[in-house]
Amino acid sequence: MAIASKLTAIGIIALSFAVGFLSFYLLSDLTREQKKLQVEEIISQLFNFVIFIWIGKILINLSTFISDPLSILAYPSDSKSFYFAIVSIALMLLYKSKQKNMQVIPLLDSFVHLFLISSFVYEFIQFVVVDNFYALGYLILLSILIAIFFLLRERFTTLKMLTVIVIVWSIGMLILGFVQPFVTVFGYIMAPWFVGLFLVMSVGILTYKIRRGLHNGYY
Repeated sequence: MAIASKLTAIGIIALSFAVGFLSFYLLSDLTREQKKLQVEEIISQLFNFVIFIWIGKILINLSTFISDPLSILAYPSDSKSFYFAIVSIALMLLYKSKQKNMQVIPLLDSFVHLFLISSFVYEFIQFVVVDNFYALGYLILLSILIAIFFLLRERFTTLKMLTVIVIVWSIGMLILGFVQPFVTVFGYIMAPWFVGLFLVMSVGILTYKIRRGLHNGYY
């Protein structure tokens, strides 16, 4: 029963991302070659993200892993592992942008498109099929964010649009975290302290890049 439940959860996430990628291919303004490159990079980073979740799970249950490595397979990935993966992938992208001149902002723009659509599909399934009432609040927030994303991407620079998305998402998550028992992202509970930390760090980095762009005459 537990295995079937786990496979169902994985299947819902896989379906959600499949719809997200399809939406990106159909609605993105990038060329076909650019879409292909972005999708390949996003898939690569998603694999890295999963690896970081497993590393986080091992570190959190290190004593158990040392005494019985195979038993770690029975431990579900909790929110702490998810937080660890987010921080790890952010640091890795920051390193690549600094040391390997990776164009992170265009990648983030494409990922936001994928994330919003995939999250919407996931929460819609949770609300309609799984009958999870607490998915409704996040579903409404995602609807607002998707509308903002498609309305602003033609009017704002990518950095400014990403900043607005991050601020609205974070404030919305904080509000949901206070008005309902919990709020989740792909099944992982988002604690208010982590959302607040994410907001401060993300807005700080994006604001720095915007100011640097203004200083260099990019905007």
